[in-house]
Amino acid sequence: MKSTSLFIIAVILMFYPRAAKAQQAPDPKSTSGFCLDETERLLAKLINEYRASKGLPAVPLSASLSKVAQIHSKDLNGHHEYEGRCNLHSWSADGSWTSCCYTPDHRRASCMWDKPRELTAYPGDGFEIAYYNSRPPEDPMAYAKDIINGWKGSHGHNEVMVNLGTWNDVSWKAMGIGIYKGYATVWFGEVPDPTGNPDICE
Repeated sequence: MKSTSLFIIAVILMFYPRAAKAQQAPDPKSTSGFCLDETERLLAKLINEYRASKGLPAVPLSASLSKVAQIHSKDLNGHHEYEGRCNLHSWSADGSWTSCCYTPDHRRASCMWDKPRELTAYPGDGFEIAYYNSRPPEDPMAYAKDIINGWKGSHGHNEVMVNLGTWNDVSWKAMGIGIYKGYATVWFGEVPDPTGNPDICE
């Protein structure tokens, strides 16, 4: 009887570490570990203030879309060639996503639209505006203003921010912010983010 009990204990101990490890496997679509820093929060605030000046509602911040934005801004910093044919909506082959060279003819538009579903639990399409500035982002508010002013001065980017032109009948329900060194991206979505708001960096 004693030997049988010892055998059962040995079997339990043999399988327990594997079971525990399987339970602790990280969810690749989790937003854990992503948060908004001061500049990102200020940029979100400026975008919603700009929308308010046009009589438009504020867009809720999204943890999922912020994760996508932050991953993409870092990817752009590491791989984007500013004078190359692939624009700022491109994704490198150095990550757990579908890579693409995004050209002005928008032939690879689905590469952008699908990214929230590839990287997070967000159920809808994602639409991105992107910015690059070689000047170091030293002052958070000054840098956030540089970014939004750049987008205000760009016809296509401005239309996305304040729902003009092609975006006139669209209602943004989620917004994600990502800034890394000289790159900034903002992602908009038409459905609410079930994940909720992003964390605030301490």
